[in-house]
Amino acid sequence: QVQLVESGGGLVQPGGSLRLSCAASGFTFGNYGMRWYRQAPGKERELVASISSSGGSTNLANSVKGRFTIARDNAKNTVYLQMNSLQPEDTAVYYCNVVISIRHYWGQGTQVTVSS
Repeated sequence: QVQLVESGGGLVQPGGSLRLSCAASGFTFGNYGMRWYRQAPGKERELVASISSSGGSTNLANSVKGRFTIARDNAKNTVYLQMNSLQPEDTAVYYCNVVISIRHYWGQGTQVTVSS
């Protein structure tokens, strides 16, 4: 079965960095685009970043452009989200996502808290 397992979240001070990882299994990873979403308390889940199956094309939300990058290693079945210059408004649970045959699959999420 499809499994997505996020890791790398934590507490960081404003201006700091974190790298999130999402380990995927149960499907042919290199055939699918991957996405990172986030959900802050009291807010809707929002798309943060996406990457094509080959990694050759990426998209970032305007709110994170210039600070976050998304990358993938198809040999390791892993997608990453590098987050730099973190701000308190980046505080959220971050989720990895894949869509297979119109069905959305989600990981359990990893908490990112940006606070001094």
